[in-house]
Amino acid sequence: MLSRGGTSVEAVEAAVSVMEEDDTFDAGRGSFLTSEGHVQCDALMMCGKTLRAGGVGCVERVRHAVQAARLVLEKSPHVYFVGPGAEDFVHSLGMDLIDNSELVLDRERARLAEAQERAAAGLQDATFSGDEAGLPAEFASHDTVGAVALDREGNLAAATSTGGTLNKTPGRVGDSSLIGCGCYADNESAATSLTGWGEPIMKLVLGKWACDRVGEGTAPEAAARESIAYLHRRLKGHGGIILLDRKGRYGIAHNTPQMAWALRTEQIKAADTVRSA
Repeated sequence: MLSRGGTSVEAVEAAVSVMEEDDTFDAGRGSFLTSEGHVQCDALMMCGKTLRAGGVGCVERVRHAVQAARLVLEKSPHVYFVGPGAEDFVHSLGMDLIDNSELVLDRERARLAEAQERAAAGLQDATFSGDEAGLPAEFASHDTVGAVALDREGNLAAATSTGGTLNKTPGRVGDSSLIGCGCYADNESAATSLTGWGEPIMKLVLGKWACDRVGEGTAPEAAARESIAYLHRRLKGHGGIILLDRKGRYGIAHNTPQMAWALRTEQIKAADTVRSA
């Protein structure tokens, strides 16, 4: 997208859309299920040039929540739509709505049943610890997706999309679709996307915190590390961050066992840089 002269907004939408369609990730098709067995998706997109943003929360009938977020960014004076109102808005602009079952996998039904059995047996932590909601480690690898981009005009953009946490209460919204929390972009500082345990990230408004460090002169590599250290120091939170500034410098950090990421520049192909740790 960028090599053809596309904008950073177009690039992050394209990248996140691909990951939403891949059931490897906790976004779009294959997302974690709510306690009622539905997929509810949240997404945000932000343009660093204009500071325009668009977000959707708790959408069940949208195949690509990030595409819905872009419609909000570009077609509405508002910033955030949730639930049926979000679905009605994007449908009025031509987006097809689907049945929620198209996003649900048998794999996730089995995961939900196991999680609820553990909770009923008292094996799920009442308070959060290292893993999401005290779930087994194998669930921790199924994760939120995001992208940051810098285009030829020097403009930044960011997008984040998620299906949330396993067995979440319907209506719960995490950090991913909240401005300054799981996603942020400003040409005067940086663009960022985060993943991990949403509640601590929200409380610290960590995406904006990281971008502000870059705006004050900290290199993105150092700012990313500092952000994750701050997350753990203040609230024992776990997560990961990708961070990009207008000079093309980037930072990547996480305090989870693994975080898959990839980089693409004019010199480096993404397939050469996929990393899990």
